This record gives sequence, structure tokens and C-alpha cells, in this order.
Amino acid sequence: MAVEINPVPLINGVEYSWGDITATVGGVPVIGITAIEYGDEQVVENHYGAGRFPVSRSRGRVTPSAKITVSMGEVTGWQAKSPTGRLQDLAPFPVVVCYIPEDGQIVTDKIMNCQFKKNARAWKEGDTRQLVELELVPSHIVWHNK
Repeated sequence: MAVEINPVPLINGVEYSWGDITATVGGVPVIGITAIEYGDEQVVENHYGAGRFPVSRSRGRVTPSAKITVSMGEVTGWQAKSPTGRLQDLAPFPVVVCYIPEDGQIVTDKIMNCQFKKNARAWKEGDTRQLVELELVPSHIVWHNK
């Protein structure tokens, strides 16, 4: 029996990877970044009338979310810019994430009007580096900003 090979060709042979990502916080590149996660969720509801299936649909509020994991050195630099030393007291700022592959299209997403939700550390014996996960509170996300 012959094995069929997927006949769909590669589009450009290159996929986005972590090495293609650059991120800036308030316009400053973040070199100690190890993870970033962001997205938005929207309320979408079906409306029923006659019969068993929806007769209409509506869309409600959009709830954005974001979190970033960075080295403690990045965090202490941001804290130095705070009037109180608390990350939560920094003015709202954008986080810009650019995907810049060697070959392919550059994609830029903007996470707008972010503020830090909390500031904490978690150390344990044997740690040689502190990575800090920080939850952000954004106003909205501009997807594929041009």
C-alpha cells in the first residue's frame, strides 16, 4: 500500500518563531523577555425565535488580556521609573510585539494602555536567575497594526 504525501506545498517554507519576536514596553526594547501571552475575548451570543436554531446573533464587550515574563533586571529598571517604586503606579504604556522573520511578512501587534496588575517575586534554593511573570491590564489590542 502506497503512502500518500500531502500535496499542499509550503507557502514560503518559513514559520514565525520565538527568535523572530521583538517586544518594546513604552518604546524601549525588552531584552530580558522570556515569554509573552496576549489575546482578547468577545461575548458572542445566539438569539432564538421560532424553531430550534438561532435566528440572529449579537456581539458584546471585548475583554483583552496580556502577561509578560521577564528577567528581574527588567523589572527593577521599570520600578526605578515609578514615582513610588511600585509597578502598578506607572502610567499606562503600550507593548508592541513585532514578528520579524528572515523571509516573510512583518507582523506588528500593539497591546494598548497597559498597566501592571501586581508585582511579586518567587525564589527557591538553587535558583540562579529570577524570572518574573507580570499580568497586564490592557485597554485593547490592535492586531496586525500597519
